[in-house]
Amino acid sequence: MEARSERFTFFWQQDSAFSQWHPSVFEVEGVRYTCAEQYMMAGKARLFGDTRVLEQILRAATPKQHKALGRKVSPFDAAVWERERERIVYEGNHAKFTQHRMLLDTLLGTAGTVLVEASPMDRIWGVGLNAEDPRIQDPATWRGLNLLGKVLTRLREDLLAQGMKPMRGP
Repeated sequence: MEARSERFTFFWQQDSAFSQWHPSVFEVEGVRYTCAEQYMMAGKARLFGDTRVLEQILRAATPKQHKALGRKVSPFDAAVWERERERIVYEGNHAKFTQHRMLLDTLLGTAGTVLVEASPMDRIWGVGLNAEDPRIQDPATWRGLNLLGKVLTRLREDLLAQGMKPMRGP
């Protein structure tokens, strides 16, 4: 679900194209992923050399399973993850959006806004507020980092700078 305001495009949950959990099959370096969450957690396992958990993530069927398995990656170093996580999420979303024209058009159609994950429960990838909370209109009152929104906004700007344009209907 997405809602758009003057400056922001709010999204949350799997039915939004911007969600890490949104079903979208894409491929990177010959590996097939079913959603960006799977790519992110596989990237986390690769980053720390956990091939056992990586194999489980690639076999797992749902984003909920991908997330749970990602929490089992070992050894884990929070500082390394914090340094690399946005790059990994950017790469996965680049593949997701550029391999699906409808998703790409949805992303490019948000030009002029900041993408905001309006998750009341996520203070890292989201803002820790839902879209109906009046505090969401002011980034100074957000309770989270909005890392996913920032990554997607940067991805959109990069794609637009490369000359990508949304396809127009007849």
